[in-house]
Amino acid sequence: MSRKRAKGSKIPVWERAYKGHVLWLGKKKLGKVTVVGDGRYTWAAAGRGGAANDLAKARRAVEAAVAMADKQLDLFG
Repeated sequence: MSRKRAKGSKIPVWERAYKGHVLWLGKKKLGKVTVVGDGRYTWAAAGRGGAANDLAKARRAVEAAVAMADKQLDLFG
């Protein structure tokens, strides 16, 4: 059984960028993955960052950081 999204809610989309990939939600950039060289990737999203040896792992890390930031309450806001 598949879950349906509410009408009007947007789905984040991966898009190719110069030397990497970017995760967009409408016109808002959620995170990015860039190629460093030697087959390594760095990622940045929601104030966090890291590195991975595989593009799929880097993209999953960005998606996890965005999901965590969405659920975690802002400490000083």
